[in-house]
Amino acid sequence: MFLRRGAVGLLFLDLVALLLCQSARASAQSSFLGFDRNEYPGDDQLAVLHKTFAYTGYWLNDPPGAKTNSWTGKRSKVEAAGFGFLVLFNGRLYSELRSVTRATTLSQADARVAAEAARREGFPAATIIFLDQEEGGRLLPEQKAYVFGWIDAVNRLGFQAGIYCSGIAAIEAGGTSVITAEDIRNNAGRRRIVYWVTNDACPPSLGCTIPNQAPSPASSGIGFAEVWQFAQSPKRKDVAARCTGYHADGSCYAGSNSLDPRHLDLNTATSADPSHGRLH
Repeated sequence: MFLRRGAVGLLFLDLVALLLCQSARASAQSSFLGFDRNEYPGDDQLAVLHKTFAYTGYWLNDPPGAKTNSWTGKRSKVEAAGFGFLVLFNGRLYSELRSVTRATTLSQADARVAAEAARREGFPAATIIFLDQEEGGRLLPEQKAYVFGWIDAVNRLGFQAGIYCSGIAAIEAGGTSVITAEDIRNNAGRRRIVYWVTNDACPPSLGCTIPNQAPSPASSGIGFAEVWQFAQSPKRKDVAARCTGYHADGSCYAGSNSLDPRHLDLNTATSADPSHGRLH
């Protein structure tokens, strides 16, 4: 069948419109909501939480401020409920490092602990393990020795290294601003690191709001981030003062009366299984 030139042009425009529409749909589906919390939410909460969230944080050692790890032994239940994973290892504070030599030694020991815990929990080889770097600002020499030593060792031990760190600008004494994620990336050399950044300031954060469509992690202001934590519990008054949606107690919940009231941190990621920790 022969078509007039005008008809061909219209068909071409229709095709372009269709492709743009498909592209928009794919883009809308390229980010996924998840949550993390220091305490395991309980077996009975998994099904309800999975109605909203695609993945969950999963600690390999004691979370910050805790003396036990309630996530231990729960990997199979979490996966059976349909969740992907953000696998976390709690790193050292600056006060524990003391010197570059000690920091390097601790990084190797902690990497072995992380790898052994990941294997014991049943995570497959090449799972991304995120080092929890709680302290923000420019990394000091001891912190660099620890962070990069841990990353190198985890990669050698058959897993992939990621880092959880600040995506918020910190102002130094001289007035210079530094973002921890950028500082780490600028000093990482050729290392492949997956970045999970936190930025709970509004904007760019949505506050404690469950969006219909998960925002891109790049909306955090860190274009190379693959995961963005956009709300923390409890609400940080110095950073998130302008944020809305938090409950009266200052914490963030999934927003359903059917949920046992347990606070959450909210995340968005480029994958429904950001650590690639699922077996099936």
